[in-house]
Amino acid sequence: MEGNAVFTYLDAFSTDQDFANFWPEYQNLDELKDHYRRGGLGDMKCKKFLNQILNQFLEPIRERRAEFEKDIPEIYNILRRGTEQAREVAAQTMSEVRRAMQIDYFV
Repeated sequence: MEGNAVFTYLDAFSTDQDFANFWPEYQNLDELKDHYRRGGLGDMKCKKFLNQILNQFLEPIRERRAEFEKDIPEIYNILRRGTEQAREVAAQTMSEVRRAMQIDYFV
């Protein structure tokens, strides 16, 4: 379903199990696409199905975020450690770039 954003997302995220869970009158995405092409299947039904799939997909992420929100100071510690590691890697990379470009005058 080229050009249809709903089907682009369904291609990426839907599984046969999603059809069993949320829309059992279809076995898989190919059946849904066939019905949509023939007509008689509205966009809103497809969007509702996509919404169910995306909410199911995002639920573990939302739960994990809720757990992290319980300890905001630890979030700042994680960010601080990540920043320090990124700075070390960036400094090493820039050192290699300067050496490769032969502009490492002060080393």
